Amino acid sequence: MENITNVRGFRYWGAHTGVKSKRRDLGLIVSDKPASAAAVFTRNVVVAEPIKICREHIKNGRIQAIVINSGNANACTGKQGYIGAQAMIAAVSEELNIPREQILVASTGVIGRELPTEKIVAGIRENAAKLTSRKVAGSLLASAILTTDTFPKEGFVRFRLGDTEINMGAVAKGSGMIHPNMGTMLGFIMCDAAIKPELLQEMLGEVVNDTFNMITVDGDTSTNDMVAILSNGAAGNEEITEKDESYALFKTKLFELCEHLARMIVSDGEGASKLIEYRVKGLAAKDQARQIIRTVSDSALVKTALFGRDPNWGRIVAAAGRAGVSFDPDKTDLYISADTEIQILKGGQPLRVNLNELKRLMRSTEIAITLHFNQGEAEAKGWGCDLSYEYVRINAEYTT
Repeated sequence: MENITNVRGFRYWGAHTGVKSKRRDLGLIVSDKPASAAAVFTRNVVVAEPIKICREHIKNGRIQAIVINSGNANACTGKQGYIGAQAMIAAVSEELNIPREQILVASTGVIGRELPTEKIVAGIRENAAKLTSRKVAGSLLASAILTTDTFPKEGFVRFRLGDTEINMGAVAKGSGMIHPNMGTMLGFIMCDAAIKPELLQEMLGEVVNDTFNMITVDGDTSTNDMVAILSNGAAGNEEITEKDESYALFKTKLFELCEHLARMIVSDGEGASKLIEYRVKGLAAKDQARQIIRTVSDSALVKTALFGRDPNWGRIVAAAGRAGVSFDPDKTDLYISADTEIQILKGGQPLRVNLNELKRLMRSTEIAITLHFNQGEAEAKGWGCDLSYEYVRINAEYTT
């Protein structure tokens, strides 16, 4: 199976340093040469120390390495945490001879715990020499960045720009504290195409808005969220310098990869038993459609009804009505689908529905909910999950 190690000019590793008791907790990503780079970060006012550093480093548009620790968020850690994040960067810089400003640092885990800097720095120095492009390294990296995730999240796409074969791969983590405007998630995308950093930044922002910013598990936005892409030009294509056909194809493939990862994150939502795709159509503006999706997908009443396989569809319409978007309820259609599709509302009027059939459909592990308002051409998609007893247990016991 192809993974990030098929992207030319990158090496990876994942290791155990002792931050976690047993699982791997250190990830390293290195490009053979400085790569065009872009990143999107959490919109939370409270941010982890690594985010403060990365916001500055990404301004250069050139990054060669990323270092990630899991098991400790290095958030709300003050001066000690900031010094620790800088120490992680310094260790990578010294071991790999890369300028500090060309290194990104990321952390994920428990907020407010002192960063075990010595363990992490020692781990970086011990494992820097193990960086490799062998396939196993991709899997080790994907597992090293996890926290409460139950499985690694990886993706890969291959396409052609003219006569040049382009590879793009990614790893991500995320399971809880997931909410629009990015949740407790990290995503790292590697590509071997040549593209100007300014175009890459604009493209990534737009793609994230329609993928990672359209998922929710529990309504909480984290302090550590980051999606970064490095594109090092090792494929040898003619550099993308404008919004031409090559740019459009690159963006399409980036969207496919990010959507794939976003769905995986939601499907692994803490305690989740269902992946829900929300589709909103027929509004005047895309932002309106996004807002309704965010409100409905984050409704505790909608999520618990889905968990209980309860065909209480009125909760969906009620949540849409409080989203702050003006629409005519008497023009609204509602559909729920899995292996089949059932229309529940037509023009605001409830249809005769076989409740047993609807209950059967709601037993599915993947469900689509469609709201069509018939008042415009704009539409959007988003993803969420149900809310279970297990979610409460996981988060009640998270630090104990």
